[in-house]
Amino acid sequence: MLLADELIGIKVKVVNSADARKQGITGKIVDETYGTFVVKTAGGEKTVPKDECIFEFFYDEKWVRVDGKMLVARPEDRIKRAGKMSRKWRLPKFFFKRK
Repeated sequence: MLLADELIGIKVKVVNSADARKQGITGKIVDETYGTFVVKTAGGEKTVPKDECIFEFFYDEKWVRVDGKMLVARPEDRIKRAGKMSRKWRLPKFFFKRK
């Protein structure tokens, strides 16, 4: 499941943001905190707030769109609570890993 995986190293795009300057940022996630991602772009590293953006992650050979509000948490806590989130929000099947 994307929400339960480590996001550092994954390609990401900011498709929508409350801050127009953040919209369109594309690159690879190099760090994650409670409320932000640090994305390495061609122009350097950019800090992007999770709760203000909608992201697309290149995951499992396809682009997956996620509202950043679902990602606001410390990475280790987000991974722990991902099972509860899947039941609460009834996430689509593409969020789950194929076995």
